Amino acid sequence: MSNPNPTVAPWLSNSRWSTAPIRRVARLGTGHTPSRNVPEYWEKCTTPWITLADVWQLRDGTTSVISETKEKISRLGMANSSAVKHPAGTVILSRTASVGFSGIMGTDMATSQDFATWKCGPDLDPSFLLHALRAMRPDLQRLAAGSTHKTIYMPDIEQLRIPVPPLEEQHRIANFLDTETARIDRMVRAREAQITGLEERSFAAVTEALIPAALESPLGTFPHPWLPELPVDAPMTRLGYVCRLQNGITVDENRPPTANDVTRPYLRVANVQAGHVALDSVTEITVPRHMARRSTLRIGDVLMTEGGDLDKLGRGTVWRGELAGCLHQNHVFALRPDPEKLDADYLALMTQTLHGRCYFESTGTKTTNLASTNSSKILSFAIPLPSVERQRELVQEVHAQQAANQRMKHSLTRQVALLAERRQTLITAAVTGQIDVTTARGVDAV
Repeated sequence: MSNPNPTVAPWLSNSRWSTAPIRRVARLGTGHTPSRNVPEYWEKCTTPWITLADVWQLRDGTTSVISETKEKISRLGMANSSAVKHPAGTVILSRTASVGFSGIMGTDMATSQDFATWKCGPDLDPSFLLHALRAMRPDLQRLAAGSTHKTIYMPDIEQLRIPVPPLEEQHRIANFLDTETARIDRMVRAREAQITGLEERSFAAVTEALIPAALESPLGTFPHPWLPELPVDAPMTRLGYVCRLQNGITVDENRPPTANDVTRPYLRVANVQAGHVALDSVTEITVPRHMARRSTLRIGDVLMTEGGDLDKLGRGTVWRGELAGCLHQNHVFALRPDPEKLDADYLALMTQTLHGRCYFESTGTKTTNLASTNSSKILSFAIPLPSVERQRELVQEVHAQQAANQRMKHSLTRQVALLAERRQTLITAAVTGQIDVTTARGVDAV
């Protein structure tokens, strides 16, 4: 049967079964939020109340039944609002802000106005409806409208259609998809665990390759592998002895224009990421020529940010001259190594070692959400300093290993994307009858 509303879900046109508006086979409802200005409405709250704060449980599509909520609602609150208690088994769909996430109520619950609800009639299996909505999720996200918060409005919700096979077939499809999607999800989790392990291994490998070799000593000389306390007689050198620190430009909108002003691109903290420079959004600044001269980046400068997340504090990124004449903000430090004593890439890698992380995380000034350092602490960072030739050899070894790890990570990430695509395709094919679940059962469909 052709789909009367192909702009929502064109693939329904291929359904083996007739389609019908969901509201014809399930009772459509929604929810509400009692007034926050009446404290009595929020006392003695006992009924689980699904809000957008609970959507996180449904985002990855691996959770079908939702039983716990961040907030609850009271009988008085429901009595003085349009909120209602829906019975267990009711299917929900988020339709505001976080659009298109669906689940099934595991107990009697209420919802905010951000959700549409369906209580299935005798001809519709809630699990089948859930899978049909998940097949429709990309279409629902395109359907959402609004500039501030994307929303699927209730008139559009009322027009949503699904295939309606016989009830027994719905049960078989739902059971098949429960089994097959769970199997795919296990494979995804395995790949994601491999990616996490690879990232951890890459981090550890920098320390294992760089510190012992730079000191020409085995890793066993460190009493604790997780905190590499360097030997007392290790040849350590403070950065202040082998490189100069250049401060950046302080933005001053009240600075009067001069005849010698120049307009240049300049890097902000947001542009300096761990291990690379993000140039997708670079701002320009107009300053006197003499100020620009003092804050112009040179190829081989190592960039460090003054503040940010604690785990990223002090991580060096080498400037390769990506933008000619580029300046940098005062919250970005530019370290300029003495080329006869210190290789820029070696310094950047040394900040990524466990030794570097321990130093910057222990010396950083911490606030509630952020941390900061300063030029004195950066210049006091001590590193092992073999010859420049040896430094470059170590850099090449580490970069080769990092490139291999990156190739493996790319492969694993691609597999995760293909599994997600396969999962979505499988759900769509099953709910429309494009595959026979009775013969597909037990077959390796991934």
